[in-house]
Amino acid sequence: MTDTFEDALGRFGQWPLRRASTRTLQVNLGHLCNMACQHCHMDAGPHRTEIMPAAIADHVIELLAASPGVDTLDLTGGAPELNPSFRHLVRSARALDRHIIDRCNLTVLFEPGQEDLDTFLAEHHVHVVASMPCYLPDNVKRQRGSVAYDQSIAALQRLNGLGYGQPGSPLQLDLVYNPGGPHLPPEQSGLERDYKARLGADHGITFNSLLTITNMPIHRFAHALERDGAADTYRTLLRDSFNPATVDGLMCRSLISVSWDGRLFDCDFNQVLNLPMPSAPPTVFSLGSLEGFGEEAVATGAHCFGCTAGAGSSCSGALG
Repeated sequence: MTDTFEDALGRFGQWPLRRASTRTLQVNLGHLCNMACQHCHMDAGPHRTEIMPAAIADHVIELLAASPGVDTLDLTGGAPELNPSFRHLVRSARALDRHIIDRCNLTVLFEPGQEDLDTFLAEHHVHVVASMPCYLPDNVKRQRGSVAYDQSIAALQRLNGLGYGQPGSPLQLDLVYNPGGPHLPPEQSGLERDYKARLGADHGITFNSLLTITNMPIHRFAHALERDGAADTYRTLLRDSFNPATVDGLMCRSLISVSWDGRLFDCDFNQVLNLPMPSAPPTVFSLGSLEGFGEEAVATGAHCFGCTAGAGSSCSGALG
């Protein structure tokens, strides 16, 4: 009989998986995106209409203000910058002296109305975490479309010109690698060296860190696996690569994820699968603070093998 994720945790005395103190509020501003990437577990794209209303964004800031232990606001999507509340959230979180992350696809810098996005991000010291699945054009084009590589390079050069990723600069620029198929990411530090060497030599680009993230067999990537007859093999790879040393660092233990419609989850993968936080009320409007969830159980499932396989995977890259 195949082990469940809960069985795997139990073998190492790690079940049930419990939360630690909440440090990060991750907010999904909607599924609208100017791209439709193959690995996107949100199924984001140009035709999606789900977008966080201003009233929910305002309440998110109220919760952040009432939760001094939550030091990071992590903005994601879709393309979070396409939500009209994005800049309001950034300004408000900066006024609260929080660390702000923008999970940016880079090509959004070239969308109408976003001509000053790069300078806005720099002005507010937003930490840019940018999707760049390879330093080679063909690999990027296969995952993200024909214009993605050239626009991504141009966007990175613009960010570098503002000080992002430069030695001694406070403006942090990290890149994100996702495998192009049903594989685990390679070792993070070695791949980072390759990225820095190639992007530096070929395009004069510098950045701070590379984050390797395992593709989740959810939605669009799951459909691609099924189409190619690789779904069972990939899920078996994730399960057989379970690494108990990754569990302490799982993002679900220190993060609360808010969906575009204000519901609460342990992570954005659970958000996609509609697995709400077991111990939380249904929406942000039922909360007065984001603190007080320590030691509560985390909702888990078979997809959690994706975060615990090999060196592990989180929004901050490999776990060990």
